[in-house]
Amino acid sequence: MSLLLTPRAWVRRQVVGRVRTLPSPLVGRTVLITGASSGVGEAAAEAIASRGAVVLLAARRADELERVRARIVAGGGEAHAYVCDLTDGDDVDALMVRLLAEHGAVDMLVNNAGRSIRRSLEYSYDRMHDFERTMAINYFGPVRLILGLLPAMRAQRFGHVVNVVTWGVQIKAPRFAAYIASKTALDTFSRIAGREAYDDNVTFTNLRLSLVRTEMIAATDAYDRAPAKTPEQAAALVVRALEDRPLTISTAIGNVAEVLNLVAPRLMDAVAAKASQRYPDSRAARGD
Repeated sequence: MSLLLTPRAWVRRQVVGRVRTLPSPLVGRTVLITGASSGVGEAAAEAIASRGAVVLLAARRADELERVRARIVAGGGEAHAYVCDLTDGDDVDALMVRLLAEHGAVDMLVNNAGRSIRRSLEYSYDRMHDFERTMAINYFGPVRLILGLLPAMRAQRFGHVVNVVTWGVQIKAPRFAAYIASKTALDTFSRIAGREAYDDNVTFTNLRLSLVRTEMIAATDAYDRAPAKTPEQAAALVVRALEDRPLTISTAIGNVAEVLNLVAPRLMDAVAAKASQRYPDSRAARGD
């Protein structure tokens, strides 16, 4: 034992060191990840493949998907690309048939593809399509995937679903009504699905991410100065969600906000209203 370490620190080092030498629980698993052509999806696909999983890449852009697939294969991993529009029910159903035929049961699903809209209700009165489009990609698409893959997961008595949602489901930030409502719907659906599939060893994780610096936030001026994770940092959390299978992964700020929203809801309404005035709608949101 090193003289520079206390007995407790030495024991911890031995345990951690041995755990790190164990193979990842993702080795040999088949993992489908949506929105895999860029941003968090791309970074997560590479990180998951590096753990020994077979990654199934799904997105709309064929060229970008092939770029990601080729890089994973060049690095020694196994990846397969599938072009799919998650807002098209027939397209998703066809993808399910193809995946089950080519790979059998998909062991794990990462619902990462999504759409974010930051726009006040003041500028949304004649934009019902914002809410419909957001629900289509953030809620109905993932639910259709889950319903398509869940029977095979339950039959083999193993499966895990990771939903990349947002800390907004706890914070309830103004100007994000369309986005946060759609992610909250998926968050709640998965909690209920997880209880129904619990005895079949099929589990769900809701990954409540804070801001990530990707293409999705590029059009919003307010994000320019805001602290944000890199796609690689977010991808590390996706890997953790797959390997450890926790119920949720949340931020400290999100947890505090959730409690305060329960114990002092009107106070939080006032605080949120005042805070949001510091970050007005972007030019794009206003239609300028």
